[in-house]
Amino acid sequence: MANKLWDKGYDEDARIDAFTVGQDRVLDLELAPYDILGTMAHITMLEKVGLLPKADLEALLPELKALYSSAMEGKFIIEDDVEDVHSQVELMLTRKLGDIGKKVHTGRSRNDQVLVDLKLYARARIEKTVLKVESLFKTLLQVSEKYKDVLIPGYTHLQVAMPSSFGLWFGAYAESLSGDMTMLKAAWDVVNRNPLGSAAGYGSSAPLDRELTTRLLGFDDLDYNSVYAQMTRGKMERAVAFAYSSVAETVGRLAYDGCLYSSQNFGFLKLPDALTTGSSIMPHKKNPDVFELVRARCNKIQGVPNTVRLITGNLPSGYFRDMQILKEVFFPLFDEMDSCLDIVEYAVRGMEVRTDAMSDPKYKLAFSVEKVNDLVAEGVPFRDAYRQVAASIADGTFDYEGTLSHTHEGSIGNLCNDRIASRMEGLVSSFGFGKVAAAVSDLLA
Repeated sequence: MANKLWDKGYDEDARIDAFTVGQDRVLDLELAPYDILGTMAHITMLEKVGLLPKADLEALLPELKALYSSAMEGKFIIEDDVEDVHSQVELMLTRKLGDIGKKVHTGRSRNDQVLVDLKLYARARIEKTVLKVESLFKTLLQVSEKYKDVLIPGYTHLQVAMPSSFGLWFGAYAESLSGDMTMLKAAWDVVNRNPLGSAAGYGSSAPLDRELTTRLLGFDDLDYNSVYAQMTRGKMERAVAFAYSSVAETVGRLAYDGCLYSSQNFGFLKLPDALTTGSSIMPHKKNPDVFELVRARCNKIQGVPNTVRLITGNLPSGYFRDMQILKEVFFPLFDEMDSCLDIVEYAVRGMEVRTDAMSDPKYKLAFSVEKVNDLVAEGVPFRDAYRQVAASIADGTFDYEGTLSHTHEGSIGNLCNDRIASRMEGLVSSFGFGKVAAAVSDLLA
């Protein structure tokens, strides 16, 4: 008989057990440290409200701390006949401490237990991703400043349009990441609310102190309504996935530009050789496979919010087993995004840019707007200046020998990178990672 928290003493069908457990024994290993932290906070609260003797708490906490260390070191296992991480933790405590281990589930359901596990897990993973986004952001701003005076053509409809610069191009992706950081902060705010104490979704007659577990786990606030707390399953994953899809859109587009601009037809930059692969038949080939894979993975990430929605979008209130499948699409999101951020930052640091791209005669017409604006500055009405320049282009006499003067905020000559950096700094500091770290440290002390 498998070890299950809901065991009522009868044998279950092995085929049904395998189907219903699914991938939980593997996926729940990700949740082990967080299930243990949640249990530590819960039993600390149980002792405060008189539902657990102090001696029992003093026996349980050291064992849980040892299990936490084991989980953080990758040594925690979920046995083949154990249903999930919650069952495994309680089983190990019971083996070690006897009946005392059976008390940790007082006033708790697996529903709010897995909710708090998922939120603690997502919170930790968001923090890791935020720091990677910030690192890529800083690298992009550095190269934006380094190459701010190097011109490249800008495109609309993939047709040569107006002068741009590497400063403007790199800086655009930096600012895009600052917008994505706003999405990550919104996801963090959804995640960083405590569902523990909502039990199966309808609260408990036990005199729980949910404010205490909120403080102990470093949450900013509670999901107050017990039914709503359960309804956040799926909603929380979707909010996080939307934020990650925003980051993926930025990173994937940067990778696409990298493929385009490193091709011979553009030739604006050269990717590090380590990021390219060869052809089995064409000796000259250096293919941007890494950026192509980044693009594909980022497109895959952008599909996750819809997958989450399709799993949970037509469910009424209350818990349903459908929600178990969310782990299969949610957990891989983090490593996939983080690996893309790492490799793209490595690529950006190693890129070689072409400094004389705009000297190519085929980009001469990109300066047509500059010519129009010069005529306007001399008093020619804009529409007349436009037609005059268009006529010179048509008859082949167009030429431009002036110097660029772009001074408005966010233009070639005024990138505003310092303001963009200040915005990002404020966003990162608003997460309050220090508060979370202090709470977890105190819990483990």
